[in-house]
Amino acid sequence: MKKLLIMPLLVAISTSAASAQAAAPAQPAENKSEPKTAPKTELEILAAANSLKAEKLKTELAELRAKITRLKLQRELLSEEQQIADLKQAALDKAKLKEATELQETLEREAAIAKSKASLATSELSLEKTKLLRESQLLTLRQEAELEAIKMNKERKNFADNKPIYLENPFEDGKTLIISDRRIAFNGAVTSDTADHICDRIHYYNNKDKKLPIFIVIDSSPGGSVMAGYRILKAMEGSDAPIHVVVKSFAASMAATITTLAEESYAYPNAIILHHQLSSSFFFATMNLTQQKESYEDSKKWWKKLATPIAKKMGITTEEFIKQMYQKNSDGDWVEFATEAQKLKWVNHIATSIKETSTIVNPDTIKPKKADKEDLLKETTGTDGKPCLYLPRLNPHDAYFLYNPDGYYRVK
Repeated sequence: MKKLLIMPLLVAISTSAASAQAAAPAQPAENKSEPKTAPKTELEILAAANSLKAEKLKTELAELRAKITRLKLQRELLSEEQQIADLKQAALDKAKLKEATELQETLEREAAIAKSKASLATSELSLEKTKLLRESQLLTLRQEAELEAIKMNKERKNFADNKPIYLENPFEDGKTLIISDRRIAFNGAVTSDTADHICDRIHYYNNKDKKLPIFIVIDSSPGGSVMAGYRILKAMEGSDAPIHVVVKSFAASMAATITTLAEESYAYPNAIILHHQLSSSFFFATMNLTQQKESYEDSKKWWKKLATPIAKKMGITTEEFIKQMYQKNSDGDWVEFATEAQKLKWVNHIATSIKETSTIVNPDTIKPKKADKEDLLKETTGTDGKPCLYLPRLNPHDAYFLYNPDGYYRVK
């Protein structure tokens, strides 16, 4: 670029010099041989002076033009130099800008990489924590599972592998009675709570299945409230599913009445069934004659309701039933083993073997159940110093139909 600008400048300067030489008046060559002329006139002198001035002006004009041209060239040169400087500065600025941009981009990339690395490190740390937590949880779950397995295995050992057996005819061979889990325990004194317990289960098992038998199993019961016992009898009568009453040890008074009036009943050969007249002599209450008469009439009505169907089943009258009671025992307590009770129609079948197929849980692991609420009645010591059990207060016009020869059961 410099070479191109300098060449026009040299050409211009050469041209200006040539022009100045051309413009200068030619000096006549001194001719020594030429003869001297006569003095010039004033007009000629003035013309010559003007001519010299004109030549001088032309020369000055040429020099001025040359100077102007030179200045123009210098200005162009300076402009070109400024442009070059500007281009250099622009290039430098562009390079710096590019360098700064590249540096910024590099810094941003490095910052992004650092951020990514930090995020990755955080993620790895979180992942490690999650992994450790998961491993801890898995270990805990594994340990809990192992403990649960040990517990379940231990509990599983408390269950038999057999399942309850359900038979519409549970006494097929005439010797062995098969009892399913449709079983209701009936033990201790008959109270309102006992009736609730038995009646609720009769209704439940009926709603579950109306064909399979329901078993009321009496291990030992001295009888009790006639109202509660009568409620049990009516629930038995209203049951669509057949009710089978089983006596394993002892059934007296109200319990004996329930056994005898059941549609189907069974007993071990040596089980004892006891019938006697309704009695309220153990109430230890002070009553005047009128009250005694009223109590007697209530008891008589209850006795009629309970004794009449029993006597009818035996094929005798109520009076004959009472008469035979006192023929057997002066207290009127007619006691028979099941083998003899069967002949009297107090029980239908003698079972030499009873299989409780519902007993599939280790009894030692079961908390005592308040089956007939008997355990709510706690034994205590009476005023006579003898052990006794106080029975719940009866409802009006109710009476205890209970075998109580030693006065163990009492009413406050």
